[in-house]
Amino acid sequence: MSGWQTDLITAPWGIAVIFGNVLVEQLGLPVPAIPILLVAGSLVVPAHVRWGIEVFAVATLACVCTDSGWFVAGRLYGNRLMRLLCRISLSPDSCVSQTHRRFERWGVKALVVGKFIPGLTVIAVPLAGAQGMHWALFLGLTVLSSALWIAAPLLVGVLAAPQITSVLTILNKVGGRAVAVALVLLAGYVLLKWWQRYRFRARLRMARVEPSDLHNMLQRQPPPIVLDVRSSSARALDPRAIPNAVQVPPEQVEAQLPSFARATEVIVYCSCPNEASAARVAKLLMEHGVKRVRPLRGGLELWCAAGYPVSAVETAVRAEPL
Repeated sequence: MSGWQTDLITAPWGIAVIFGNVLVEQLGLPVPAIPILLVAGSLVVPAHVRWGIEVFAVATLACVCTDSGWFVAGRLYGNRLMRLLCRISLSPDSCVSQTHRRFERWGVKALVVGKFIPGLTVIAVPLAGAQGMHWALFLGLTVLSSALWIAAPLLVGVLAAPQITSVLTILNKVGGRAVAVALVLLAGYVLLKWWQRYRFRARLRMARVEPSDLHNMLQRQPPPIVLDVRSSSARALDPRAIPNAVQVPPEQVEAQLPSFARATEVIVYCSCPNEASAARVAKLLMEHGVKRVRPLRGGLELWCAAGYPVSAVETAVRAEPL
């Protein structure tokens, strides 16, 4: 065992480094904790079983602390926090709308498996808080999820200890060059995620309709069809809707295509930053022959900010053939 490996086990900063690494990763920063957990697992030999238990407990505590913070933030700030997280996320697939749909399909299981799905847990935990999940249920689920997520790499590290030790020996000989390679790989990962986000936005780039224009369009006859493509849970968080909007979650749009094909114009809105869900649905409708379809710029948030009328979501028109 090399000197730094011994220090990781015996020095007080060893546990602190593991705690800090897990904490910042769970905050959503691109600093993966799996490598150090694998290394920690590889060092758990019979003489250091107690240290392995301490690593497991401290790393799990870091997860629970971070999740609790996200949960409280979600309870306090609700939709505002959801939109902020979606706006700054490096992964477009972690957009709030997709997490809402997973939450609806999986229920509380989304919190248990969330840490194993990149980008899900940072959105799912505050979403649970925003939806009013009971504290006791949340703590039970987050402790279970955190324990499973920490135990997995530690166990792999124990089982693959000889191979990991060999790799660490090579890296130790390389010295500073290994750190440089790690930094380059991290920078490459961030750039890749940024490029994926850029391409995601480019695919959804299309003309938007302004809230003022939609307000004027709704005064004429016949008015355009207005589609509310938020998920059911998103509408529960914000029970406002544009009057007479047709509620159609994105996954149900194709089933309603015959209804929209006869429309003179279709306006689609959501509550995602950059109107991501609305633009996706608009693209889908255009691919199926609906010619005049546009997303609403700023979605429901900008419509409400402009002071235009809203109705309660329960009284908005449900998705049905028109």
